[in-house]
Amino acid sequence: MMSESLYYHLIAGMAVMALVVFVCLYFVNAGYGQFRTRRWGWSIDNRLGWVLMEAPVFLVMVAIWVGTGFSLHLPELCFLGLFLLHYFHRSFIFPLLLKGKSRMPMAIMLMGITFNVINGVLQGGGLYWFPNPDFGHGAEYLTHWNAVVGVAVFFVGLYINWRSDSIVRHLRRSPADTRHYLPSRGMFRYVTSANYLGEIVEWTGFALAVATPAAWLFVLWTAANLVPRAHAIHKKYRQEFGDDAVGKRKRIFPLLY
Repeated sequence: MMSESLYYHLIAGMAVMALVVFVCLYFVNAGYGQFRTRRWGWSIDNRLGWVLMEAPVFLVMVAIWVGTGFSLHLPELCFLGLFLLHYFHRSFIFPLLLKGKSRMPMAIMLMGITFNVINGVLQGGGLYWFPNPDFGHGAEYLTHWNAVVGVAVFFVGLYINWRSDSIVRHLRRSPADTRHYLPSRGMFRYVTSANYLGEIVEWTGFALAVATPAAWLFVLWTAANLVPRAHAIHKKYRQEFGDDAVGKRKRIFPLLY
């Protein structure tokens, strides 16, 4: 457990870094998925890369929970469960569902591991080390409007994210198919990066429910990473499939951007 001063200084520093990353990613495309190029250096199997990159945050959160004595106090346990639900799927199920023979640059994987370890410490700290004082109300906190609405928004975002990932996975007809397709079902009718929309909605709901600086920082970082990438994907789709095919769809936020 770190000091409270160091904890909040880390949150402030990460917030500033998120803004820098947001700007930079409008000029440099993170080299995974359809933007991977050889200049990103050594790479590993995409499935293994996703497991190694995402599992640390799951393990760090579990370690903090164990380190605080397996606390069963509500609402911390409820919000821990929501966080672990997402990352169990992202770490151990999502990679197994991936198709094709894509590879992940080790540089991207290592940056992802670094962020996920730090984020796990911050989110775990926000639940167990320096929690929202209102958590002291116990189960009653879960009836507060922000908790009820936040949990509902979390599950809406989770559904959009998982459903959109499934749509993208099933665009390719065989493992040997390496072509790019323009998804058009589900929320892809309105935006070209519906999976990213779902993730931002999901963590916004989590932050609304938990109401800690760390949770809102995660929303900032999620947007800083995904909004510029959604812009790059939208641009690439227009170049590859044409303006008529993309139509009036926005990048990531329906009707807005």
